[in-house]
Amino acid sequence: QVQLVESGGGLVQAGGSLRLSCAASGRAFSNYAMGWFRQAPGKEREFVAAISGSGVSTYYANSVKGRFTISRDNAKNMVYLRMVSMKPEDTAVYYCAADYSPVVATMNVIAAAYDYWGQGTQVTVSS
Repeated sequence: QVQLVESGGGLVQAGGSLRLSCAASGRAFSNYAMGWFRQAPGKEREFVAAISGSGVSTYYANSVKGRFTISRDNAKNMVYLRMVSMKPEDTAVYYCAADYSPVVATMNVIAAAYDYWGQGTQVTVSS
């Protein structure tokens, strides 16, 4: 069982930056690939970024590539999403998710592949 708690959301102006954090409980955190997803009002939840259990590999949605950086600290059971050059279209509730993958270093972009989810944190980018 893994519990995830996001923090760091808020209101930022276009062009600004934020760093989201996700604290994970439980053991063997490195056995989980981690992902960030977001959901804007009236839209489906969409993939943002993923990182392998070791932290060596990352993958990004085209819409955030070059602006967002996912990272993790396995010693602290933490995952981060650094967001810069933010745009109004980045406004959404951001969710942290964990995908149990102890053998294969997968990075899924499909929400259904993830086993555990946080409660989400609101990010609002004003124009």
